[in-house]
Amino acid sequence: MMLYRHLLLAQLRGAMQYRVSFVLDVLSTSLITITEFGAFALVFSRFQGLGGWSLVQIMFLYGMVEFAFGLTDMLFDGFDSPTFAQHIRKGTLDQFLLRPANLMIQIFGSSLSLRRIGRIVLGIGIFGYAVIHNPQVWQLEKLWYLPFVLIGMGLYFGGLFLVGATITIWTVDSTDAMNLFTYGGKEMMSYPMGIYSDWLRVLFTFLFPVALLNYYPALFFLGKPDPFGLPAWMPFLAPIAGFVMFLVALKFWQFGLKHYQSTGN
Repeated sequence: MMLYRHLLLAQLRGAMQYRVSFVLDVLSTSLITITEFGAFALVFSRFQGLGGWSLVQIMFLYGMVEFAFGLTDMLFDGFDSPTFAQHIRKGTLDQFLLRPANLMIQIFGSSLSLRRIGRIVLGIGIFGYAVIHNPQVWQLEKLWYLPFVLIGMGLYFGGLFLVGATITIWTVDSTDAMNLFTYGGKEMMSYPMGIYSDWLRVLFTFLFPVALLNYYPALFFLGKPDPFGLPAWMPFLAPIAGFVMFLVALKFWQFGLKHYQSTGN
């Protein structure tokens, strides 16, 4: 952790060397989030609800996943497929492997997407507004459980970034297929599962546990009944699903490293 702290400080110092560029990057990512959610809110104002959810309730879903994904995307930037693929192509992964330091800590500290700060702050703002206007959330057991849900989502997305990075060991170049599960999964988690078709909902509940990470915990926090009639303990699987996903991804990462053959000269 001492090494990780030094690497993060180096990233921060590097970003502050170009402060105007840093500020513009943060503003641009913030503008994307504002535009996306603003457009949705304007369209939503034409309807009474979406799948039985009000705008403020959807803001709870949206803000929670936006914060969790934005934070994970920033911290795991070194494992993002395009970023990690550069290490494969240029052979810099070999340099990491030769150093007498933990490989994952080096990759974590090699890239920090600070431009995501704008998206994280906006996610907190949207989520905070939703919490204030949903009094059902203000219960001790729900507030106690909230950090575990956020950690579960972070572990899930972190696991996906690990899987994407590992695949580039064989493909050398990044693959856009992982975006379906990372960025696509983030978008899917931002809205109630009831608006999706049955096969899609089943797929992303039991095979890819997207619904377990955000939708079912949100039902618990907001005091809403489950329209699909699943067991009452479903909302409490979020931390477990996230941990299992990260553990499987970590094993896959270790398997990929054992079969890494370098890029030659």
